[in-house]
Amino acid sequence: MVSRTSISIKAAERSYLASLKREIHSLASSARFGDRKIGEIDIVVAEIGTNLVNHGGGGEVLVKLIEEDGHQGIEILALDKGPGMADVSRMMVDGVSTKSTLGQGLGAIKRLSDYFQVYSQPGWGTVVLSRIFNEPLPSFRKKPAFEISTLLVPKPNERYCGDGYYAYFDQERLIVFLGDGLGHGVHAEAAVTAAIESLKACNSNDSVTMLRHIHESVRKTRGLVATIAILDIRSRMWNFCGIGNIHSRLVSHSNHYGYMPYNGIIGMNIPNSLKEREFPYEPGQYLLFCSDGIKSRIDLNRHTSIQRFDPSIIAAAVYNEFARHTDDTGIVVCKINL
Repeated sequence: MVSRTSISIKAAERSYLASLKREIHSLASSARFGDRKIGEIDIVVAEIGTNLVNHGGGGEVLVKLIEEDGHQGIEILALDKGPGMADVSRMMVDGVSTKSTLGQGLGAIKRLSDYFQVYSQPGWGTVVLSRIFNEPLPSFRKKPAFEISTLLVPKPNERYCGDGYYAYFDQERLIVFLGDGLGHGVHAEAAVTAAIESLKACNSNDSVTMLRHIHESVRKTRGLVATIAILDIRSRMWNFCGIGNIHSRLVSHSNHYGYMPYNGIIGMNIPNSLKEREFPYEPGQYLLFCSDGIKSRIDLNRHTSIQRFDPSIIAAAVYNEFARHTDDTGIVVCKINL
């Protein structure tokens, strides 16, 4: 099982922790994790919740079901805007604590996780990533050419999410799409789902033709905004084309490139003239897409070291600092390891 969207669970204070444990336990049970693994997930969630309340001043947990190499997994992200940590590695040592606790929280989470990372900055907050799989992953796994992580979070109190993404790659190209159905709720989700199905059926290799194909296919929906990025692996060039307010950025150690999409609504009215915009691929680069659930002015200057972290950490850091929490939120982060 793979979750299309992430479940957002608040952990503002200790009274929230029972609900946090119950929801994630239920999700793991629905994915048929074994009893032993569910018990370990329960411990991880308990430690995460306690850390959020005791050290982060409360926060938010984002959880979803994932699959990797055919193995069922669960991804848990804990976010807070607390004091942060100046020395994360020191806080991982059992017995070290800034509060009157045993100081075993982060160490316990790490031991029970198949994959674990922490990103923190003093005065900014902390993001904790834990992935747990029902069965052991292969001991040796080649680093993939593309690592893609997403956060699709429905508007508060909504069941459906109008933001959606699609990615495809082979030996010649990488295609990444992020769409945002107008409004929110079931009809917005239907619009972006129709767009993704149309994109899958399109045989073109350029983003302009893909967008026009989607435009004709979704006329009976309420419409959407979207951007498509295509990386030509042989030429090492990106091609972008987008319509509507999807924030797009290519980030490397030396350069940041931003793409400005066309005005319009796919399925209703788009410009007669559309052109692709080219950008160079650079080693260590990552692609960032955000819907308008994220504030338009994203400043990543203080997060220069985050490029070495997992894409889910990058997406969660953007969400933690810039999410509006008044609309569906869509974030796609793609790290390229060519």
